[in-house]
Amino acid sequence: MSTEKSPADDEILVVSLYFDNLLVTGSSKELIDKFKEEMQDVFEMTDLGRMTFFLGMQVHQKQNEIFLCQHKYAKEILKKFNMQECKPTATPMNQNEKFCKEDGAEKVDERLYRSLIGCLMYLTATRLDIMHVVSLLSRYMHCASEIHFQAAKRILRYVKGTIDSGIRFSQVKNFNLHGYSDSDWAGCVDDMRNTSGYCFSFGSGIFSWCSKKQEVIAQSTAEAEYVAATAAVNQALWIRKLMTDLHMEQQESTQIFVDNQAAISIASNPVFHGKTKHFKIKFYLLREVQR
Repeated sequence: MSTEKSPADDEILVVSLYFDNLLVTGSSKELIDKFKEEMQDVFEMTDLGRMTFFLGMQVHQKQNEIFLCQHKYAKEILKKFNMQECKPTATPMNQNEKFCKEDGAEKVDERLYRSLIGCLMYLTATRLDIMHVVSLLSRYMHCASEIHFQAAKRILRYVKGTIDSGIRFSQVKNFNLHGYSDSDWAGCVDDMRNTSGYCFSFGSGIFSWCSKKQEVIAQSTAEAEYVAATAAVNQALWIRKLMTDLHMEQQESTQIFVDNQAAISIASNPVFHGKTKHFKIKFYLLREVQR
């Protein structure tokens, strides 16, 4: 992606390139049309007009509103795995369910399982509601059992009932970046590692999210939450830099909401705590950024 800014009239042009797919937007139609003409003089290109479909994502544009979804792709997944007529379920996973490598269940076809998880991973481009469980199940690509496979099929049943879900962005007066961070503790049965999760909102909708196993084994819930908050802060720093490149620099601080008081206190209090000696030095980035 690249941006250009005209010094004369403060106009901006944003170009996003993915292989041979090109998206162009800007502050004025004249600037966009000029760019298109210049590109077509050099390259053989087809102007498809207003964006309605891009890399499997459907884009519905209305007055002061954009809605992104993968309705068509979700239907293709259901058809591919013969789940078009399945009974929908209200949640993507059982809240108390724990997955592990050796669960005693019969192993399933790894190729089929990988294909299903791969399809679901691409669906998370607009479906943050299935991000967590897809992240969990992706850890068992090489040792998938019937339990893992049935859990993946449950996601398909959930998708069947929420097939029109997506992300809606509406025009707002103030664009304020803020994020949310959370973590479980010793959630992975196999190695006692935790799963971090964060998401960021900018204006009217969530646009960035992640669910990932932590690299360290936390010895307390406070440490697990602190590690997750650090990951969220790193993402916030990158987003703020990207926004600066897009000439949308955020002057105010970015709030990261954390629901663990111990982690908040450790991040805010400059006094060294003996109980936190086992924290890696890099985790103190969170405290440094707040200054």
